[in-house]
Amino acid sequence: MPIQTRYLFSAAMDVEPAKDALFNEVYDGEHVPLLLKVPGVIAVARFKKQELTMILGGERRTIVFENEPAYNALYEVESPEVLTSDPWAKAVDQGRWPGQVRPYTKNRRHVLYRRIS
Repeated sequence: MPIQTRYLFSAAMDVEPAKDALFNEVYDGEHVPLLLKVPGVIAVARFKKQELTMILGGERRTIVFENEPAYNALYEVESPEVLTSDPWAKAVDQGRWPGQVRPYTKNRRHVLYRRIS
């Protein structure tokens, strides 16, 4: 399905290895479903970093990621205001995420992208 709105919000992070299974369980089973209920959140897709080899300038190259977080969730949102709304604020602090998962995340990166074409 093509992207429907003008904004993508990226939440990327690493998690302590001992909490990896809990991180994925809570992110998929609680965190994403709660955020999908927030007005203005259209879709969410989660990704995990993997090795990248590609052709650049006619050469086969393996790209080395330094300090790039292992996990990334992309949220399609209607506007930047979604991220400062009361429903968003409540959703990000519900369930096991704030107490049992968030403290074990690190190297967090949050970026908002505006579609230009």
